[in-house]
Amino acid sequence: MTITRSIFLTGFPGFIASRLVERLACPGTEFFLLVQPQFVDSAMGLIGSIARAKNVPLENFVLVDGDITKPNMGIDETDLNAIRAETTDIFHLAAVYDLAVEKDIAYAVNLEGTRQINEFAKTVTNLNRYNYVSTCYVAGKRKGRILETELQHDAGFRNHYEETKYLAELEVEQLKKKVPVTIFRPSVVVGDSKTGETAKYDGIYYLIHYLRRAPSLLRLVNVGNTNVRLNLVPVDFVVESMAALAFDENTEGETLALADPAPLTTAEIFDEIAKNLSGKASVVTPPPRLVEISLSTPISPPITGLPLFGVPYFFIEQVYDTRIATNELANHGIRCPRFGRYVSNLLSFVETHPNLN
Repeated sequence: MTITRSIFLTGFPGFIASRLVERLACPGTEFFLLVQPQFVDSAMGLIGSIARAKNVPLENFVLVDGDITKPNMGIDETDLNAIRAETTDIFHLAAVYDLAVEKDIAYAVNLEGTRQINEFAKTVTNLNRYNYVSTCYVAGKRKGRILETELQHDAGFRNHYEETKYLAELEVEQLKKKVPVTIFRPSVVVGDSKTGETAKYDGIYYLIHYLRRAPSLLRLVNVGNTNVRLNLVPVDFVVESMAALAFDENTEGETLALADPAPLTTAEIFDEIAKNLSGKASVVTPPPRLVEISLSTPISPPITGLPLFGVPYFFIEQVYDTRIATNELANHGIRCPRFGRYVSNLLSFVETHPNLN
C-alpha cells in the first residue's frame, strides 16, 4: 500500500490524541508519534490495539522518543531530517491541561513547547496543514460573546494554563502568514457521547460525583446559575470535527471553536444530571453570588469535591461564537450533540468506573 499522508503528532498517548490517531488510521497513512520516554510502553500497547482494530500495518506507526520542551524536540538530527522530509500534516495536541499547573511548567510545555513545533512546521517543505489545538479559554477573563476571529485582549487570566495557551496561540496565529495553519479551540471536553468513556474526572465530573453522594437529597438545592452557560463538548465530537476539518481546504487559515452552539446554563446542567440520577429536578436555586461565596470557602472542597481553582469556571460569563466552525462542520454532516441526550452515558461510565487512575 502506497503512503499518501504522513502525520507528525504530539500528545500521544493522551486521550484525545489516541482517539484522533485511531480515527485517522488507514493503510495509506503513516504516523510519527512524538512520545515522552515514560509513556513509550503504554504507547506501544495502544498502537498495537489501534493497528488491529483498523487493520493497519504496525509499520505505519513510528514512535519518536522526544519531548517538546527540548531543542529539536529532543530528536536526533538525522531522525528529525527524515521525519521532516516525509511529514505532510502536523497535529500539535501536547500541552499541560491542568488549571492548577505551576508557572514554570506551563510556560515550558504550553508556550516553549509550541514554539518548538512552530519552528519544525516552518521547515517541513511538503506541509499540507499545521493543526494546532488551543482552547476556548484563551479568552481569559473576558466577558460576553467571544468570536472565533478574536484573540488579543488585556482582560487577564485565571491561571497559568489559560495564560500560556493564549500566548502560544498568539504565536501560532502569526505563523499563518508563513505556513498553512488551522487552529482548533475546544471548550470543556467530556466523555464519549455514546460510551461515556473519559480519561479523568474533572470539570463537570466534580458536579456528577457531588450529586452521586446522595442524589435525592443533594438535588433539592441547585448550585448552578440560570445566567451562566458552561460549554461542554463530548470527546467524539471534538475528534470527528478535527478529523474532518484538518483536511478541508476551506479551513486553512481559520480558527475554529469546537464548542456547543447552544450550551446549557449551569442550572440546566445540574438539573439534567439530577434527573438522571434521582428522577427529579431541583427545587430551589439560591442566589448565584451566595453559591459562589460558599464554594470558595476552605471547607467547601472536602464537602463538594470541587477544588477551589475550579470554582470560577462555573461562573464564567462567556459565550463562544461557533459560526465559522458550525458552518464548516455542516458540510461534513457533523453537529454537536445536546448534553441532555448523552448525559446518561457519562453517568453510566462513572457508575461503572467510580475511580480512574
